[in-house]
Amino acid sequence: MSYVVGERVRVSDRAHEGHHRTPAYLKGKAGVVERAHAAFANPETRAYGSDGLPARVLYLVAFEQRELWPEYAGSDADRIYVDLFEHWLERAA
Repeated sequence: MSYVVGERVRVSDRAHEGHHRTPAYLKGKAGVVERAHAAFANPETRAYGSDGLPARVLYLVAFEQRELWPEYAGSDADRIYVDLFEHWLERAA
């Protein structure tokens, strides 16, 4: 599965034990793909001695501040940008 710039995605809200690079405050939240970086070894499995293969694509995803924090008092245009691995993303409506 791969995503394109401008595509709306949601961060998977699945439970995960141990090391992972997806902030809990993003789980279940929707954002927009801003950039597709290269594929990298998976740090979640490398943390436990694996080679991290297959490599996973890393995406830069933009989230509206209000989507994350409804009480946010700043501008509606404010965004937070986070690099997320493809296996944590799913298509959003």
